[in-house]
Amino acid sequence: MHLARDILLDVFAAVLVVSTLLSAVRSTMLPRGVKSLIAGTVFSVTRIIFRLRAGRSPTYERRDKVMAMYGPVALLTLLVSWYVILVTGFTAAYLGTGVNRIGTAFRISGSAVFTLGTTTDPRLVPSILGYTEAGLGLLILTLLITYLPTMYSVFAQREAAVAQLQVRAGNPPAAWTMLIRFYRIGMTTRLTELWQQWEGWFAALEESHTSFPVLPYFRSPQPDQSWVTAAGTVLDAASLWASTVEHPNDPDAQLCIRAGFVALRRLADFFNVPYASDPSPDDPITISRAEYDEVCRIMEAAEMVLKADREASWLSFKGWRVNYDTVLLNLARMVEAPIAPWTSDRSPIDRSQQWTLRNAVTLRRGTDARRWHRRARQS
Repeated sequence: MHLARDILLDVFAAVLVVSTLLSAVRSTMLPRGVKSLIAGTVFSVTRIIFRLRAGRSPTYERRDKVMAMYGPVALLTLLVSWYVILVTGFTAAYLGTGVNRIGTAFRISGSAVFTLGTTTDPRLVPSILGYTEAGLGLLILTLLITYLPTMYSVFAQREAAVAQLQVRAGNPPAAWTMLIRFYRIGMTTRLTELWQQWEGWFAALEESHTSFPVLPYFRSPQPDQSWVTAAGTVLDAASLWASTVEHPNDPDAQLCIRAGFVALRRLADFFNVPYASDPSPDDPITISRAEYDEVCRIMEAAEMVLKADREASWLSFKGWRVNYDTVLLNLARMVEAPIAPWTSDRSPIDRSQQWTLRNAVTLRRGTDARRWHRRARQS
């Protein structure tokens, strides 16, 4: 009877300890977007608490003030969760190796993980467990400490580009504002360089924001800026440039658009955000023809030369925008982005494609967001 109980305790302890170690390695060391059940659960629960704290219909200023603390608090909560699970696992291990009382096993485990040495067991097996737990506790803390500088370095690089965009596209950023400013100062030839820079920015965004899954929720230093609205502004500017403005062929704009929607879709897959995975150029988009025509009038008033066939230009713009329309809007909702035209000021046309926190939490772990979207569309 006691032998069976000890075996069960040891198996339970091994599962908890290994799960904690794998979660720490996946979250801090593995250079790819691999989901961790512990980290995902901690981030989801913490986000629910913050959303409840922000209220159902708060002003943006209140949402921003509350959600600005979400990223740092989620990281600290993850560290605490790792330690709690580790202590629980080794408490079970000590019980399985002959420590009779739960209280005593807990004190030995806590003393070992924090390297206090206040409570020990002189026997060989508990001593080995104590040294192992102390080493794992230091390892987890070291992993997180080394993780933070790398993450904040990536954050700084992301935000440098976002801040520079405000100079070019205004505040809130608008795609047509950026194009008009480049035209007025005679720098449209520099747009090719800008498309190339943002193509690299999108590639780095995809890699870093899946390797550091809390990073998308780290908000910009300025409350009216966001990496999502910046991405949307650049994509819309490139789409307008490729479809509507008269100029020599610029393939870099088209490459920038593709790099952008590919990066956003892979982020959406990682965070279980629904979107239209295989849209047709004829599918509806959230930008109306009236909004598009108004932007064309604004650019014409700034003496920009637009293509003569407005209908063909609209169909071309629509064909580009449909690739990132839904995913861009849903990511903006996910991170509580500030209001910006054509990005965070509207919701997807199809309700089955809209991101909600409930959908994100209840989706089965590992389920591909594209399959979820197809099921939702069929229902």
